Amino acid sequence: MRESKLGLDFTKVDYAKQLAKNISNDVQTFVDSYSTVAVERTLCRLVGIDGVDSNEAPLPNVLVDFIKDKGMLKHGVLFLLGNAIVATGLSPQEIAEKTANNQLDITTLPLYDEEKAHKALQPYIDSSIKRIAGNRRKREDFIKNNSEGEKPYLYVIVATGNIYEDVIQAQAAARQGSDIIAVIRTTGQSLLDYVPYGATTEGFGGTFATQENFRIMRKALDEVGQEVGRYIRLCNYCSGLCMPEIAAMGALEGLDVMLNDALYGILFRDINMKRTLVDQYFSRIINGFAGVIINTGEDNYLTTADAFEEAHTVLASDLINEQLAFAAGLPEEQMGLGHAFEMDPDLENGFLYELAQAQMTREIFPNAPLKYMPPTKFMTGNIFRGQIQNALFNAISIWTGQGLQLLGMLTEAVHTPFMSDRYLAIENAKYIFNNMKSIGDEVEFKKGGMMQSRAQSVLDDSIALLKRIDEESLFDAIEKGIFADIKRPKDGGKGLSGVFEKDAHYYNPFIELMKGKR
Repeated sequence: MRESKLGLDFTKVDYAKQLAKNISNDVQTFVDSYSTVAVERTLCRLVGIDGVDSNEAPLPNVLVDFIKDKGMLKHGVLFLLGNAIVATGLSPQEIAEKTANNQLDITTLPLYDEEKAHKALQPYIDSSIKRIAGNRRKREDFIKNNSEGEKPYLYVIVATGNIYEDVIQAQAAARQGSDIIAVIRTTGQSLLDYVPYGATTEGFGGTFATQENFRIMRKALDEVGQEVGRYIRLCNYCSGLCMPEIAAMGALEGLDVMLNDALYGILFRDINMKRTLVDQYFSRIINGFAGVIINTGEDNYLTTADAFEEAHTVLASDLINEQLAFAAGLPEEQMGLGHAFEMDPDLENGFLYELAQAQMTREIFPNAPLKYMPPTKFMTGNIFRGQIQNALFNAISIWTGQGLQLLGMLTEAVHTPFMSDRYLAIENAKYIFNNMKSIGDEVEFKKGGMMQSRAQSVLDDSIALLKRIDEESLFDAIEKGIFADIKRPKDGGKGLSGVFEKDAHYYNPFIELMKGKR
């Protein structure tokens, strides 16, 4: 029998999860009938298409755009690629190159037996499945034979814009004790409908997410991991208009953690909701198969809405994100559901409310490696107060058993953190995690007290919100601004033109292969 330190009624929790499942099922009915240009480019990459044409356009974009312009995308790229392999004897890479050079039109080739076309694709499909599975085994074997950090994993960022400078900072952070290195993505990349190619040395507020950059950083972290005898996880962002593509590139290069929220791009980047909800499904299938922990972005709601008043929207979104992840075959152990320490420091007893909500989130999602985000909204540039705010955040994390602790920087709101700032953040967390290691096992919550009442109230408000979304549908609720006070139209936003309905020929074997139904 489940027990709650906060006196939560688990029949209510189960009801909330059922409401979220109803919402997810409604979304999935739509998702199953549609694909997007990003999904099709992902399939190109998963059968070995890479590189750029003479104009530096990525070949997956070139091929998918060519098929789209011919009005044939409803068949799906793999249907036409498989047929072209049978017709020409060329590989997918050679077919893409000839298409880019105007030497081949795969939409006009005679149609062969679909079973033969599927069979022709199988070696390329098997190759990527084997490579991704091998990356997962490599990670698991290293951890088994060496070690990894204890949870909460210490999670720090690098963000110079230059992948080679990022490597220096990342290796230094690993030596200082970090467990996860997140390479922050350059500002605006989520709105690019293509993935840049090759290593990059210029970015604003971060570094471009490219497959070569992934490879460079993975190699660097493997090297320092051998040195310190501890596995160092690599995190990046598969969000935005290239969500499933970047998930596939990360899986092929051995990434471990991916920002992969179902709603973030809709709310905070004005990406069309239909596009995002189709893309998140395939990206999460890939992440699930690759053993990648996804991070969701509910903490961002609290940058535009009040953290005390709108806490129930964070929980409701976590519950929806959980069910959408389940629909993609992602296990709980890979769901870094997001929440944050973002209440106004001047709020009386704010620490108690934050503690109640963190404990509530842990009890509602007992098997998830929760992603806990540090204070940012009310960081002022006063580094002494900032260090105290981060210490309180760290105390709650160890108290409530969070999974991924994105460390707060005392210089938040001043500049991109120096290596010394990062060291102080790691030192702060390690000191508190060690000195307060068992506090969660030793301290009880007052029955009927402020913290129990707060958690129960947030759960009740979340249920009321989920009931409303269940009645209206997630699409309609987002239109009305139900999350973060931001309204987005169903048929507005970026990327809608890249959504299409599948026809009877459509073929994507990776869904069943990666969800374990081969």
